[in-house]
Amino acid sequence: MGIMLREITKCYKIGEETVAALAGISLTIETGEFIAIMGPSGSGKSTMMNILGCLDRPSSGSYLLAEQEVATMNDDELAKTRNKRIGFVFQNFNLLSRVSAWENVALPLVYARVAEKERLKRAAAILDAVGLSARKQHMPNELSGGQRQRVAIARALINDPSIIMADEPTGNLDSRSSVDIMRIFGKLNEQGKTIILVTHEPDIAQYAKRVITVRDGLIISDEIKEQKAC
Repeated sequence: MGIMLREITKCYKIGEETVAALAGISLTIETGEFIAIMGPSGSGKSTMMNILGCLDRPSSGSYLLAEQEVATMNDDELAKTRNKRIGFVFQNFNLLSRVSAWENVALPLVYARVAEKERLKRAAAILDAVGLSARKQHMPNELSGGQRQRVAIARALINDPSIIMADEPTGNLDSRSSVDIMRIFGKLNEQGKTIILVTHEPDIAQYAKRVITVRDGLIISDEIKEQKAC
């Protein structure tokens, strides 16, 4: 599932001033790539991620996702595209604290109106795939940071998306847990998933096959890297 951005801008009004978070981004991501997006705070990388993830619309430009124009979609159309095609993993895990890992993973299937028996079956299978079958009944506060992130990855996978977008997924993890999480992303990429990762950590970016650096709302470098072994 390919992605094509052409002259994407995103502007915000701050008082009397208009600020361009993105100042004309053009980018093509082929199906099955593993991309890292890097840049300092305020560079535009998070805005770029939000647009790529159909969480926001650009001010101008074209965004083709699987040859479908996304930039002009309304909120409902964006939500349907997002839920069908994209899984999200965030730095802070975004798990519900009062339900088990199992129920957290199954939650997107509730919104998809999948029957309870089927959604729990599918959630259990994905938790097993990320090595957490023995912990599926545990609450998030009973899990380590690395385990919580694995739950978040499992939840992102529950609808079998073609694209996984990860925003600083190792930002709250120790070094060992970070390596474990990046190995999971590497395996998902080997299975054909497109991985788009936002990170400020060069060591984490080295797991990607391609590193894009953003500064002042523009892409300043786009490099194919020698991928770090997973």
